[in-house]
Amino acid sequence: MKDINIFLWDLNQDEPKEYATLMYDSFGKMGSSVKDGNVNQPGSLQQCRSAIGPGFSAQYCQVFLKQEAIQYFVGICVPDSCREEDVEHVVQCDGLQLNQRSLLSPLPPILTNQSYQDIIMTHCLADAVTLDASNVACMCVCCVMLAIPLAATLLRALRRSDPSRMVRPTEHISLSNFYGTLKSNGLSGNEVNGQTLQENGRINPVAEDISQSCLSSCFRAFALQTTSKGVFSTLPSVQSDKYASLNGIRVLSLLWIICGHSAQFPVINNLDNYKTWRKAVESSPTYVLTISGPVFLAVDTFLLLGGLLSARSLLSSINKAEDHLSLGLVANYLFKRIKRIQPLHLFTMCLTVSLISLVQWGPYWFPFVETLMDCKAYWWANVLLIINLLPVHEICIPWTWYLSLDFQCYATTPLLVYIYRFKRSVFAIVVGSLLVISTVTSAAITACLHLPVFQPSTITTDNYVLYYYVKPYTRYGPFLIGILTGIHLTTKKGQLLKEKWQAALGWFCCLSMMSLLIGLAYLLKETPAYPSVAHALYQGLHRPVWALAVSWIILACEEGYGGFIKTFLSFGVWVPLSNISFACYLVHPIFIILYNGLQETPIHYTDINFMYLFFGHVVLTLVVGCALTVLIEKPYLFLKDKSI
Repeated sequence: MKDINIFLWDLNQDEPKEYATLMYDSFGKMGSSVKDGNVNQPGSLQQCRSAIGPGFSAQYCQVFLKQEAIQYFVGICVPDSCREEDVEHVVQCDGLQLNQRSLLSPLPPILTNQSYQDIIMTHCLADAVTLDASNVACMCVCCVMLAIPLAATLLRALRRSDPSRMVRPTEHISLSNFYGTLKSNGLSGNEVNGQTLQENGRINPVAEDISQSCLSSCFRAFALQTTSKGVFSTLPSVQSDKYASLNGIRVLSLLWIICGHSAQFPVINNLDNYKTWRKAVESSPTYVLTISGPVFLAVDTFLLLGGLLSARSLLSSINKAEDHLSLGLVANYLFKRIKRIQPLHLFTMCLTVSLISLVQWGPYWFPFVETLMDCKAYWWANVLLIINLLPVHEICIPWTWYLSLDFQCYATTPLLVYIYRFKRSVFAIVVGSLLVISTVTSAAITACLHLPVFQPSTITTDNYVLYYYVKPYTRYGPFLIGILTGIHLTTKKGQLLKEKWQAALGWFCCLSMMSLLIGLAYLLKETPAYPSVAHALYQGLHRPVWALAVSWIILACEEGYGGFIKTFLSFGVWVPLSNISFACYLVHPIFIILYNGLQETPIHYTDINFMYLFFGHVVLTLVVGCALTVLIEKPYLFLKDKSI
């Protein structure tokens, strides 16, 4: 209070001191277009921090206020001796005044009927970075995971460049030749291990050869010379050559998601013309590629591809195992999936936690955002891949919910394949029942909770994500359709489409269904306050129907009826982008969060501004995604791979 009194005294002089003027000038003031959504008054964070008073420095705080139905925050500049509760007390007492006028003036009556301001909370932004044990641990994990492949790359390069380490053909002896020599001399490996090779402290060459082979295999797996092979190739691999269209579908779906997130994240906090943006996206289906209409149908495309590839992978493994589906094969199938996603998933989690602790955020880094990124309490759910089963406010790194959902669906594939091989009629009943259960569950939840089916209405509805959007029992339909598609494509004996009219009819139905799904979302954009049959039916059916339409595109392309669409989806440029798509999905929200969280002023919506944001995020995502693919993702896939 002494420091505040000094500041106010120096401010109210006929000639205010320079620091007091800077602090006053840093206070947030009402801007224009309040009716359009420009209600927040951030002030100037950097100018506030540059002010130094007599015996104290200035700190930037936010006062979150509610005036009638309008909620907003005002940035204020106070001495750094103030705690958040001190700031709240001073504001409640209207103690911050200039010439007997409050520095936190309410919105005028012409803009709102209520002149009284209710204080929701206060929040002061720290001037310095503070780290705890969890932050340091995450930084160490990131450093170690990056250092291992870099060290392996360097060591492998040194071994190749050192002529003395090159093994001459006359000196090379393989294990089989070694044991053949033992047998020709009438000795077994055990006899040699127990007597000859251990005499006088000599080292067992067999054990040495095995240990060196394992170590060398690890070096090769983690070295960039290995992991970078094929990543930038525009030619599809032998395994995926039959499904070249999947590369284009995967990359286009990823770009759709990045475009949606590039619009969604600033819309939540940072826009100064939110109402203009909302009016635009609600009135035109052209904004469906950003954040309008059905909610992220690209995610359902990913689920469809996941189901297709999981079925194909398992059936391929069964064929290699002489048509035998064993528990060991299933365990290996699931372990490969964990090895595929978890290293990069956990690295991304640690990287996000590290960046959040190191960056000095701007006024639009609200406390609730920091809570969403806090992994101290629920990191274990990411490790166990059950993060989507927790309440929304407890999800660590929110966008990783998809990995948990994907793995939970992935784990059902062996059971369905087993039933398929056991008896086709039972398989049909089970699949039909699962589709009906998923559809009915989605419809019932929508009707009971009055959930919206149209974004951006879903952004402001917590129940939509909490009870519907991330749950396996509501999102399983597209994955199941993917499994059916994968089984058909892997086991088919001949063409399903035998006449051109069949293909033409299929394309007509496919494109009609896609257009209808998008159009119906705009017709149902208003969420009624009562249970709506139309909304419930749409919610229950639109994702499986979308998956059916995409599966037709894949089927038509594979059977030679894709035309120019197959040519487009099979372009070579999609192959390297598809190779790094998993890393791109995980890292792209980090760039969006960094950009939004560092803003000191609101973002103004125009189509050109959002387009530039999208392309900027895409370029950064591709560069870093490529690096993380070869440094983090690929090495663990190559471990114990004899083909290296």
